[in-house]
Amino acid sequence: MQLHFSPSMRSITISSSNSNGGFGELMKIKVAARHFSYRTLFHTILILAFLLPFVFILTAVVTLEGVNKCSSFDCLGRRLGPKLLGRTDDSKQRLVKDFVKILNQVNSEEVPAGLKLPESYSQLVSEMKNNKYSAKEFALMLKGMMDRSEREIRESKFAELMNKHFAASAVPKGIHCLSLRLTDEYSSNAHARRQLPSPELLPLLSEKLLHHFVLSTDNILAASVVVNSAVRSSLKPEKIVFHVITDKKTYAGMHSWFALNPVSPAIVEVRGIHQFDWLTRENIPVLEAVEGHYGIRKYYHGNHVLGANLSDTSPRSFASKLQARSPKYISLLNHIRIYLPELFPNLDKVVFLDDDVVIQRDLSPLWDIDLKGKVNGAIETCKGEDEWVMSKRFRNYFNFSHPLIAKHLNPEECAWAYGMNVFDLHAWRKTNIRDTYHSWLKENLKSKLTMWKLGTLPPALIAFKGHVHPIDPSWHMLGLGYQNKSNIEDVKKAAVIHYNGQSKPWLELGFEHLRPFWTKYVDYSNDFIKNCHILE
Repeated sequence: MQLHFSPSMRSITISSSNSNGGFGELMKIKVAARHFSYRTLFHTILILAFLLPFVFILTAVVTLEGVNKCSSFDCLGRRLGPKLLGRTDDSKQRLVKDFVKILNQVNSEEVPAGLKLPESYSQLVSEMKNNKYSAKEFALMLKGMMDRSEREIRESKFAELMNKHFAASAVPKGIHCLSLRLTDEYSSNAHARRQLPSPELLPLLSEKLLHHFVLSTDNILAASVVVNSAVRSSLKPEKIVFHVITDKKTYAGMHSWFALNPVSPAIVEVRGIHQFDWLTRENIPVLEAVEGHYGIRKYYHGNHVLGANLSDTSPRSFASKLQARSPKYISLLNHIRIYLPELFPNLDKVVFLDDDVVIQRDLSPLWDIDLKGKVNGAIETCKGEDEWVMSKRFRNYFNFSHPLIAKHLNPEECAWAYGMNVFDLHAWRKTNIRDTYHSWLKENLKSKLTMWKLGTLPPALIAFKGHVHPIDPSWHMLGLGYQNKSNIEDVKKAAVIHYNGQSKPWLELGFEHLRPFWTKYVDYSNDFIKNCHILE
């Protein structure tokens, strides 16, 4: 394509090459002197020079797309107009609409039982080429493959939850080793059997002016972390007295640990359940039934999938049911807190701690909190945005389709947390909390465990109803064993952090970025810890 200007600048000729190798005149523009100035002419040439390359490119694109040769500008306009205006081909739109219509039709149909589905996308494409499926057949194939994938993903999720449940319920090899080695040490080392506390300190176990903590656990490593963190975080460690309660099988190992690893100036007492004269069958008949009843043991230790309708159960609901079936809920150690007034008749106020907590701040001010005549100082768990931990009301724990629950409880009542509780034992002894706890446990047994999901908190929510004084949430941060999105700054500021949930810090499935808040209180220089390869 060439531009030719006449010598007088009165005309411009646009020519293009022809098949004979010469040039044919394509367009001739005559310029009248009296109508166009040279400046106007110059601008016109610039505009043409700018537009013509685009016309050439678009013409080339149309030709490459297989469009028939256009012999006129009118034809070219009809071809290029829709592209320039951003319009699409109507036939393509109709094709999409027809396919969407077929997909909607297939969505309401069942995939034929005998339909053989491809195992992969590449196999689907290959079969499409070889068998020339109709659009409806293709849609049915696609639906069948997606349904199968959804089933497999769902089954994998439930399997993952089951494996996590078993992992959380099992005792890690290192912790089992620690218990065995310390038990052996108890039998062979007199120093490991020395009296705790020493005879001259025994009167302090009932001294009401000291700060008494109660810890109930069969996990020696966890107990060491709770005690170490409390003593190291205290401004007055000489006022701390720990009453560690454990079961008969763990007693020797637990005693050995605290005998060989004193936490002076704090005092530690270790007692087994078998050493409390008050804990007899006559005083705890319901709990004896809970631990020994075959149906109850099967519920907590049996196959949690057998007989369950997983098609109507969400993974989150299934996880909640698994959590409710943790074997710890039928352990007397987990129910022991309901007997504190009887187990410690000479004390008026104690702080009860779970074994999955870490103390990060001095807890002395807890003894100065006025409970206003209430028995239980606890944080409420219904006033947060976190739906897993801090948005709990009675409806989250109880089955309100049960007539007894619906009659006596309000589903919107705020729940509270175990884990770090200030108990006024003097006020407690004036109530019928223990008897209420027992009576509701009996009713749940009669109802075949259909009144609530979790083991120890629901009957406590009923028994302590009207006896709870809310304390500031900064004292007790929950959820570090449920979710890995816990705010690190909030964790650092909390007085007590609680790894409630399956992901305990001493387990491999614990959250790595939250574990250091716990492991900082593990004495890795200790020979027993080193030889058992704890958390290596």
